[in-house]
Amino acid sequence: MGTLFAIGEVLIDFIPLEKGMALKDVKSFERAAGGAPANVAAAAATLGANASVITKLGNDAFGDFLIDQLLSVGVQTNLIKRTNEANTGLAFVSLQADGERDFSFYRNPSSDLLLTEEEIDSNLFTSQDILHFGSVDLIESPMKHAHVRAINEMKKKGGLISFDPNVRLPLWHDHEEYRRTIQSFIPQSNLLKISEDELEFITGISDKKKAISSLFIGDVQAILYTRGKQGAQLFLKDRSFDSHGYQVDVQDTTGAGDAFMGAFLYQLLQYGVQKEKLHSILLEHNETLLQFANASGALTTTRKGAFPALPTLIDVQQCMRKGMNINV
Repeated sequence: MGTLFAIGEVLIDFIPLEKGMALKDVKSFERAAGGAPANVAAAAATLGANASVITKLGNDAFGDFLIDQLLSVGVQTNLIKRTNEANTGLAFVSLQADGERDFSFYRNPSSDLLLTEEEIDSNLFTSQDILHFGSVDLIESPMKHAHVRAINEMKKKGGLISFDPNVRLPLWHDHEEYRRTIQSFIPQSNLLKISEDELEFITGISDKKKAISSLFIGDVQAILYTRGKQGAQLFLKDRSFDSHGYQVDVQDTTGAGDAFMGAFLYQLLQYGVQKEKLHSILLEHNETLLQFANASGALTTTRKGAFPALPTLIDVQQCMRKGMNINV
């Protein structure tokens, strides 16, 4: 089985102990490992995949904590660099009553943004591997160029490229530049994940069908369109597939989309996916792929934070057997 390589931010999420209030009113927090690429790798590793994170952390206590947390769920950390030039990134989160979130990030810059293209090993990838990335670390920085190098090296080896923009508007002063940056990386991916609240921002198109169609550019073969508790849709160029969500007692939606993506990529690795096999695998196994990923995402919302809430393979399988209405 190949390896899932996730490149980008690994940071500390400070999760509030109180729900239903603005961030300025929260009095106490608990720390949790976070960062979308790290969450995806952790979700896949918890299910049993080979997963590794490519990033840079500060030589500080928070960096040590993140290494420990990644190792605790089986993520390989040997590709993580350390630096004294910047601190590990932090994100403070507030939770609304329904579990939705508001973020405040502290990185000016954070250590992850200092990973350089020279620190990407050109011999790292194989045709059996998946490279996954998001948009948070695509601001103009050494890390952006490290992404470009990693993508190019994976393409040379024939591996699969997965992109979840995971839009975080507060991190970008110029939202038009943010949109253009995301649009410039979309054609480099084979598998693209978009949530329903990101589609119009990314495409500039309000009509869903036209917006989805506009994303089939460059190397894009498939699009995952996630709709929270309503489930997800898988779009290929010539057809689409729907999958229901799971009704759960939502505590915190942090990491739910990442758990969905990690579970989806875990399954692709199980099927021995390669770039040229992606379309046929999705045609044959779309129902199982979507249901499994939906169950993983739903279960993650039943606990606070991302890493502590990640479901195991047994958890997901039990959820799928029970059906749509799951009280966890």
